[in-house]
Amino acid sequence: MTEDILKKIKQLPPLPESVMKIEAVYQNPDATFNDMVKILEQDPLLTADILKAANSPLYGFSREINAISQAVGLFGMGTVRGFALASIVKKSFTLDLSPYGISNEMFSELSKKQHGLTTAWCLKKENKLMSVLSPAAFLVEIGRVILAQQIIADKQEATFKEVLNELQDADATERELLHTDTPEVSAKIFQHWKFEETLIDVIAHAQNPQEASSPENQRAAKILHVIRTAIPFNGIITDESVAKAKELVEAYELDMPSFESALENVR
Repeated sequence: MTEDILKKIKQLPPLPESVMKIEAVYQNPDATFNDMVKILEQDPLLTADILKAANSPLYGFSREINAISQAVGLFGMGTVRGFALASIVKKSFTLDLSPYGISNEMFSELSKKQHGLTTAWCLKKENKLMSVLSPAAFLVEIGRVILAQQIIADKQEATFKEVLNELQDADATERELLHTDTPEVSAKIFQHWKFEETLIDVIAHAQNPQEASSPENQRAAKILHVIRTAIPFNGIITDESVAKAKELVEAYELDMPSFESALENVR
């Protein structure tokens, strides 16, 4: 990772106090469902963002979720924490993803789709991992914002687009031209913000799960690798991306029927 990219990360402003409160409650083993609800309800704008996200058709609920307590009850504290962190973190960045040929709206939809697929696939089958998978699925792509800034600063947009068109793989293009990739930069951002080591480890190894620090983190990173393969950087699910994702599901010995069912929900 270049010094210019590291400098951009170090210059990021601290996250607002609301994040610290959410994390304090979440990391407290004695905290209750109601403690999380009370913290979230203190911020009406955040509450509105969470309810909007929770009511996305991606999650398939037949009735409207109109209260934070209802959202926490349906999704669990870990997933609602993911909704909250995604909303707050993304407001900390000025978005310009033009080097990747995607709009801000496409970038936002990408995170929603990746999280929707993660939830549909893992909320029941891998519930113990959702505390890390939910924020990871929402936030793993945020490093791309910093990399886009660097590409623009270096006046490499044309070269980047040319290589991206050739490779059809955003992470591989980043590694070739910037000597790092989105998961590595995202992990470094959350390390800068002092998020928990488990989340940092899983995001950092979204492309090489076998190098994560524990079997549990490796499994979460494998799932994240599958999700990002099925739904690539532009948010467009193709037959090719699905085929590659299924190869990973088999290689990682994950549950194929539940993955296929979850993918149908998102498509």
